[in-house]
Amino acid sequence: MEQKTDYKSTLNLPDTPFPMRGDLAKREPGWVAEWQSRKLYKKIRAQSKAENRPKFILHDGPPYANAAIHIGHAVNKILKDVVVKSKQMAGFDAVYIPGWDCHGMPIEVLIEKQHGKNLPTEKLMALARAHAESQVELQKADFMRLGVLGDWDHPYKTMDFATEAAEIRTLGKLFARGFVYRGLKPVNWCFDCQSALAEAEVEYEDKTSITIDVGFPIVDAERDKLAKAFGLSTLPDGPVYAVIWTTTPWTIPANQALNVHPEFDYALVASPRGHLVLADARVGECLKTYGFDGTVVATTKGQLLERITFKHPFYDRVSPVFLGDYVTLDTGTGIVHSSPAYGVDDFNSCKRYGMTNEEILNPVMGNGQYAASLPLFGGMNIWKAQPEIVKAIEEAGALFQSSTIKHAYPHCWRHKTPTVFRATSQWFVGMDLKARLETAGAEKSLRELALAAIDATNFYPAWGKARLYSMIANRPDWCISRQRKWGTPIPFFLHRETQEPHPQTRALLEKVALRVEKEGIECWQQITAEDLLGADASQYDKSNDTLDVWFDSGSTFETVMGARAEFEGHFPAEIYLEGSDQHRGWFHSSLLISCAVNGVAPYRALLTHGFAVDGQGRKMSKSLGNTVVPQKISDSLGAEILRMWTGLSDYSGEQSISDEILKRVVESYRRIRNTLRFLLANTADFDFKKDGLPVEEWLEIDRYALVLTDELQKKVLAHFEQFEFQPAMQAIQNFCSEDLGGFYLDILKDRLYTAGAHSKPRRAAQTALYHILQSLTRLIAPVLSFTAEEIWATLYKGADDSVFLYRYYELPIVENADRLVARWTGIRMVRGDVMKEIEEKRSAGLLGSSLRAEVDVTVGMKNKDILKSLGNDLRFVLITSSASVNEETDEGLNAVVVKPSQHSKCERCWHYRADVGSNSEHPTICGRCVSNLFGEGEKRFYA
Repeated sequence: MEQKTDYKSTLNLPDTPFPMRGDLAKREPGWVAEWQSRKLYKKIRAQSKAENRPKFILHDGPPYANAAIHIGHAVNKILKDVVVKSKQMAGFDAVYIPGWDCHGMPIEVLIEKQHGKNLPTEKLMALARAHAESQVELQKADFMRLGVLGDWDHPYKTMDFATEAAEIRTLGKLFARGFVYRGLKPVNWCFDCQSALAEAEVEYEDKTSITIDVGFPIVDAERDKLAKAFGLSTLPDGPVYAVIWTTTPWTIPANQALNVHPEFDYALVASPRGHLVLADARVGECLKTYGFDGTVVATTKGQLLERITFKHPFYDRVSPVFLGDYVTLDTGTGIVHSSPAYGVDDFNSCKRYGMTNEEILNPVMGNGQYAASLPLFGGMNIWKAQPEIVKAIEEAGALFQSSTIKHAYPHCWRHKTPTVFRATSQWFVGMDLKARLETAGAEKSLRELALAAIDATNFYPAWGKARLYSMIANRPDWCISRQRKWGTPIPFFLHRETQEPHPQTRALLEKVALRVEKEGIECWQQITAEDLLGADASQYDKSNDTLDVWFDSGSTFETVMGARAEFEGHFPAEIYLEGSDQHRGWFHSSLLISCAVNGVAPYRALLTHGFAVDGQGRKMSKSLGNTVVPQKISDSLGAEILRMWTGLSDYSGEQSISDEILKRVVESYRRIRNTLRFLLANTADFDFKKDGLPVEEWLEIDRYALVLTDELQKKVLAHFEQFEFQPAMQAIQNFCSEDLGGFYLDILKDRLYTAGAHSKPRRAAQTALYHILQSLTRLIAPVLSFTAEEIWATLYKGADDSVFLYRYYELPIVENADRLVARWTGIRMVRGDVMKEIEEKRSAGLLGSSLRAEVDVTVGMKNKDILKSLGNDLRFVLITSSASVNEETDEGLNAVVVKPSQHSKCERCWHYRADVGSNSEHPTICGRCVSNLFGEGEKRFYA
């Protein structure tokens, strides 16, 4: 009995330990641990130094060391990692030192919640430092789990003793250059924090407020002045009121002036309540609100009302009229009541008219209560007092209307409670002050320096420039002092009478910094005036203010980059990368401090990303139940999926994420992974050094595939250069699914599997696959880091190696690449039409596998020559058992005739050929397979 040959065993079937399913969630932690144990980051740095690579610095904006990371943290750190890795592989020494922001109110508030308020300062600071340290470790583990490479063994922390000391020295530089001053100004104030707030610590939420229109009666002695201003000989008999509108009744007890716009027209209106002074443009709306009729008696320009005096509605106090350009006509009465302690415009107006700091009334204390000495409302909380204030106005006969309004109102970002502007003595960085010393740009103000620095900065996306420019152009002076404990001190000694800093302040700051370097900021609690001032001690008090935490993080270009060896001599950083909220946060504070110290920005470029939202575009919140937790994704799908989602998202806007979106990302990932697996599996028996063939010995389709790979690589690297990761990843995805999976690899299977294992056609294909695999693995590495590293480990088994130690691949040059692309673009168009016709026959049940098909193609002259030139290889391109070409006169594809072959199927290659059985010793296979197995092997030239 004849023994049947097992022809399947004669095929060169793919083989690789690289699994089809990544099992990412389970295997990724092993890669993270291995990178750390092998000290991969350190190895990369050593190699970069040995190669004398140019530095590329992405300086890390420090997340706050409090609570586990959220999806926004993950997006931020992954984007940074992609930037750093892409630059490293482009040939730079891309240093990445992760950092943490450790001081500040959130930790202090948490400690007070856990251990009670009024803790001894030393105890609170010790607990705060320990908590921050624990949170750094918590977040570090999560960041490392995301596949982020960096110097995790030596991160920077703003609470490092050396960094705290360097921050004090940086403050000293700003002080010495004349940018720091102490002043009384209204600042954002939170009653719960009992501290000033930075602009970035204020967020706007809806609030329902009481609105009132209040009449300020004319001072009797001023009636003639008012009459004259309106062109009247005398005022009409009866009461006359200047009417204001406000949404903050609590400020009325501190009213000290009224403001009108100098260019607006103002009317004297006769009404049942007396004569009213209102902006002419607002008369109709106001009378309608008050519910009575009125007649305009006379009009005048606002500038003629200047310094005419009215009476406070319920206190024995007067309110003169001041001119103010900030008065508007969109709401209210066109007259603004001015409480200089509780509004920036009010404050500036009153100061401009000569009001001194001592004259400014400030009855609201830091806890939100009126001072006990305030008549009528002393000791009351300002919000609870508002109805009583309205009642007092009504009893005085000065209330014209009261209602409520829902509007956007500033809230503390920590306590979610309404904030106020409140005048306090604070330390400021002056935006319009010029440097006292000879520095770069000393002739310019800080605002001018910062705006010029913005013009010199590259923005990704471009709209960030206008946003930051507007913020700097319009911002008030920066209040850098806070009334807290857990923060870097402002270690000034202030004269008890003048409140001026000691004349040797710069030298004193250095003495404090030297102590802080050894003991941390806690030592300021023990330092006394006697310790440092000697005979002057009795005249000076020690400041208890701390620095705004934005000063902590904003000065890290100096305190970290200026101090660590990795950054030596490198300034400014190439890029800062944060969420778009940092235009008013870290980008902002860093810019101001650096311009004050160096005259330029601390960065050459700014990249901003949007916030993660759910699949419906809604902001994530626990109440909606739509939060996506990065740890959960890592533990279920793998951090690689989160990395790919980040890479495929347009970071310039909001980034939608949901379970459904992640399912689509998983499918995209699998397509890329399976493509790479195919490349690995079909080069498993290939040794490039021994088996590789030069390009000129490849088949034409192999050279074409290499040209496509080169085009992809150039496109991806150009996108990476501009930090455009979404189009880069889309290009890779499309290349894998269309150019490779849907075309080249599909055609290549027959040659790889059926040709002689060591034959030239197969080795040519494997050589091409080797180059494609090298290129693709390195291109995906910045985003799909775990997968790229897994491929590298498969390629170089047992080697203490990493894909991140290599640059992007240098592909061989293909001659006449443009001609190849044009030629194969035409072939692919015809192939697409043929495959469409085959698929229709299959859907109709007239055909099974495409290999069963025999195809007759009728084409125009142009494509006929191209297709005929392929000869017998055309059938391999079309993945059919036979293919013929006919000529038509026009240029189009006129007809595709597909019919099932009547020949026998080759048991080995599955082609249907007339010569199946022609060899009596191998009756079930075709002549081609016989030749490949036992003869010289088939000849191929194109595919």
